[in-house]
Amino acid sequence: MKKYLIQFRPFLIFVGTFFLAYILLTLIYGAYLNTYQTNDLDKITVVAGRNTEQLMKLLNYDVIIQKNSSKPWLDVAFNGQDVVRIIEGCNAVSVMILFAAFVLAFSGKFKTTLIFILLGILSIYILNVCRIALLTVLLYKYPNQIHLLHGVLFPLIIYGFVFMLWIIWINRFSKYAK
Repeated sequence: MKKYLIQFRPFLIFVGTFFLAYILLTLIYGAYLNTYQTNDLDKITVVAGRNTEQLMKLLNYDVIIQKNSSKPWLDVAFNGQDVVRIIEGCNAVSVMILFAAFVLAFSGKFKTTLIFILLGILSIYILNVCRIALLTVLLYKYPNQIHLLHGVLFPLIIYGFVFMLWIIWINRFSKYAK
């Protein structure tokens, strides 16, 4: 048994670090969400909605994104028609947590790791705002394609982007990059 623990030590350290970081970050985020009342919407989601509205207005789209008066989501009206809702899960924080936990598990130098995580989270956030905006336009034009667009294509894009960041991290910056 000891032989296997020694042989698989790097893998076990990776898995242990990943799950520890993932659980810790998830608990911190959960505690943050618990500071809000049942029908309140967290500030991260509100800011993501506001940034999506700003982006769409910058692109000359007729869009209004506002808090639903009785439910914990943002209603998105596009060309005068309610098209989508932005809920807490749309803010991509769970994707950011997954990204950060993986990078921490393959950590490199402290400063490099921290900068890569921060820039990665920022780029995931920007991609997510673009995703919400594009999804709004596409669902307005193709409302029957919600499963394909929301359930398949856009998760593929955002998780594909995170995977690409992980590959860059492992090959260029992690302690295993040599």
